[in-house]
Amino acid sequence: MTEFAPTQPVAPVAPVVLAGRFVRLEPAEERHRAGLAALHADAGPRIFANSPFAGSFDDYFDAALASSEADAHVPFVVRAMTDDAFVGMTRLFDIHPGDRGLEIGYTWYHPAHWGGATNPECKLLLMQYAFEACRYSRVQLKTDARNAHSQAAMAKMGATREGVLRHHKVLPDGRWRDSVYFSVLAEDWPDIRAGLEARLARFSSPNGLHSAAEG
Repeated sequence: MTEFAPTQPVAPVAPVVLAGRFVRLEPAEERHRAGLAALHADAGPRIFANSPFAGSFDDYFDAALASSEADAHVPFVVRAMTDDAFVGMTRLFDIHPGDRGLEIGYTWYHPAHWGGATNPECKLLLMQYAFEACRYSRVQLKTDARNAHSQAAMAKMGATREGVLRHHKVLPDGRWRDSVYFSVLAEDWPDIRAGLEARLARFSSPNGLHSAAEG
């Protein structure tokens, strides 16, 4: 993996289609609303548990589209390669070209896709795009300190746990959220990519790993 110097330009982080073996990430558009709303309703309220973006699905999706139009975020819809079924959503955001860093988050999947290939492949596609296509040097992830499952998933992927921001956000129910931060650097990426690819090679079903409440 080539190490990019801070003076080298990065490529724009754009709303592109990212396709893998199990899932395809499509830039979020209004045409996705009905299918995602049905998926979210079927998934139940625990999808956004302890999340700073809990609330009605339409409010959440409106905010996602607005953030995309403002070029602040790049939200993706996750769909199954086998039948185009909706799986969930994820996002690139907190994009800083000058510092060559961005974050992956706002990730949620239907519970039917927890525990298998979906999340590892989403992270593989997003980080491959960030590091290899856009030439970024740092990818950040975070989750609620109470979400042990997401923290375990980030650690299993090989991301480095950096620490906790205490009282980082106020949740819709008025509670404080402490956020746990993880990161992957460009020099980490070859080993992490190899690990993700090895995990994906063991799957024959696209069902994926839960990482709700990232972001």
